[in-house]
Parts: sequence; C-alpha cells; structure tokens
Amino acid sequence: MSLNEQREGIEAGRLDMFVDGAFAFILTLLLIGGESIPDSTGKLLLTLGGIPAFAMSFFQIAFFWHGHVRWRKRCHGATPAGRWLSLLLVFFAMIFVYPLHMVFSGVFNWLSGGLLPSDFHLVGGPADMRTLFACYGLSYACMAGTLTLLFMHAAKTAAKHGFNNVDSRREMRIWSVPAAIGLVSTLTALLLPLSAPGWTWSIPGFMYSLLFLIGPVVSRFNRRYASA
Repeated sequence: MSLNEQREGIEAGRLDMFVDGAFAFILTLLLIGGESIPDSTGKLLLTLGGIPAFAMSFFQIAFFWHGHVRWRKRCHGATPAGRWLSLLLVFFAMIFVYPLHMVFSGVFNWLSGGLLPSDFHLVGGPADMRTLFACYGLSYACMAGTLTLLFMHAAKTAAKHGFNNVDSRREMRIWSVPAAIGLVSTLTALLLPLSAPGWTWSIPGFMYSLLFLIGPVVSRFNRRYASA
C-alpha cells in the first residue's frame, strides 16, 4: 500500500468517525425524557409515553446513517466530493431531527386519542400542518438526495478506476425514490388550500407509504443489469 493510499484511508476513517459521532449526537436530541429526569412515577409514565415517537424517529435517523455506511463500502477513498457531501448529509440531519420528532409525536398523540404525549400543538391549525410537513418533507428529500449524489459519486469513481459500479448505481436509484417522495409530499403540503377539509392534511404524510416503490425499482434495475 502506497503512502498516498494510507493517507486516504486515514482521512476516510476520520470522516466516518465524524459522521458517526454527529448522528449519535443527533439521536441524543431525541431523548424521550427531554432535559430532565423523571422524579415521580407519574412523570415516568408520561415520559415512557414518548417511546413510540422516539422509536420511529430513531429508525428514521438510523435509516439515513446506514445509507452512509453502505456508501462507504462502495467508496473507500477520500475525495473532496465525498467529504463535502458527507458533511452536507450531517447538516441536513441536524435540521431534520426537529420536524421529525414533531411529526411522530403528533401522529402518536392523535392515534392514541391524546393518551401519548406530544410536544407539537396545532396553534395555527392548517397553517401549522403545512409548515411542519413542508419542513419535514424538504429536509427528508435533501437527505435522501444527498445520499443519491454520494452513490452517484461512488459509481463515477468506480468507473474511473475500471471497477464494477452496478451496486452503486442500484443504490443511487434506491435513494432517488425517498428523495422524490419527500419533494412530492412537500409540494402537496404547500399546494393544499388552508380551507381544505381536515382529513386532507394527512395526505402529505401518507405519501411516505409510497416507499414500497423501492422494491419495484430495485427489481427492474436487477433485471436490466443482470448481465452487467
């Protein structure tokens, strides 16, 4: 291994440690107990009521973090593009965490009929829903879009060095699906009239059920490039 390759390996490792640490810090912002430790059983039960929202938020953050882990498996070197895109992913993640927790705490509060606690309160009615779904969808799309660009970079780097880049191109298409869904959800929230019936404000949220389209996208890609 050349000195340059060793240097690149060290730089890549430092970047990965920074990204991992940043995502770990982001998870601490989702602490179900907030800033204080419960000092009574009543407060303890109230705090535990935030577990469902915390679990879903945890899963979403882990989903994007694991995307970066998979990218590193396909792009071992340290490149300026990979470095800046990784930092951009962390930047968007630190924005995403706030609407993320508000959305899921609100959802579980609504599903439980108010039994589970929520930090989100609809003071402004539909206008608040529009703002929340727009912020959530846009930050979601930005994170997925950044991962799409990371895998695009990995595919170009592999092709440049004469390696097979099918896996990177597959991942690029996978992440383009949540990126597109996030954008469509955002546009839907912004275009819905404030006078629309209350149930219509669930449409931007239900659009994320379209993530099942990742399966058909991958299947089509595999059929097309089976012999690649």
